[in-house]
Amino acid sequence: MDYLASPHPFDQALRLQRLPDGHWQGHTSPAYANMVGPFGGMTAAQMLQPVLQDPLLLGDPVALTVNYATGVADGPFTIRARAARTNRSTQHWVMEMVQSDQSVITATAVTAARRETWGVDDEPLPDCPPPAACSAQRWSAPVAWFDCYEMRPVSGSLPISWDGSSQDSQTRLWVHDQPARALDFASLAAMSDVFYPRVWRRRATHTPAGTVSMTVYFHASRQQLQDTGTGYLLAQARAQAFRNGFFDQTAQLWNEAGLLLATTHQIVYYKS
Repeated sequence: MDYLASPHPFDQALRLQRLPDGHWQGHTSPAYANMVGPFGGMTAAQMLQPVLQDPLLLGDPVALTVNYATGVADGPFTIRARAARTNRSTQHWVMEMVQSDQSVITATAVTAARRETWGVDDEPLPDCPPPAACSAQRWSAPVAWFDCYEMRPVSGSLPISWDGSSQDSQTRLWVHDQPARALDFASLAAMSDVFYPRVWRRRATHTPAGTVSMTVYFHASRQQLQDTGTGYLLAQARAQAFRNGFFDQTAQLWNEAGLLLATTHQIVYYKS
């Protein structure tokens, strides 16, 4: 894809320039601004992008882990990415985002040359209304990146009343890029982080929180992502434990045909 020519805000945010030393130069995007710094999903996509653009790439992404060492400042950044080891069918990558000569994000990725084997999804698409039967979320929060996605909640929306009442932590929603954009590995990585903090749902209390580490496992092939196209994904997330200032989040993303495209896990800091 010609990222310089594409008018889509996601592709503009992904634009990276290869430097003479082999590193990559990029810039945070106002379109994907969060309350503090950029949307973490976009940062994850930016960390994956040098791997996807490297001529030495073997196969397609299987796993991506992003560690948010500190807040990313608005402005330019440099990404250092290298293939640490290449085997016959797998490749292992190490990436680092640097601002002002300081590491702000570290990441690893595994890519692989996939082959046809027996397979099955043991986590089926939940029984829920189709996207057309769910109303699009109208956000009132002044957070720019919300406008980059169309979200149609199925269950587990933000608490109506922030009264400290106890609820389950699960959320389900249909989501795709806004404006619509054909799905690829970078956008799937970003959409793996579209959920608001699980502690908000669980406690119905405004609680400062931020992702410390996120891992995305890609189960779909490049062809399966192309077949998904601009369709909606059903995204489901829940927490499993809240303790000592950290909680986890496990999530799944299916396409409308019921294919499990990715699973993702996070560890999130919260202040109580």
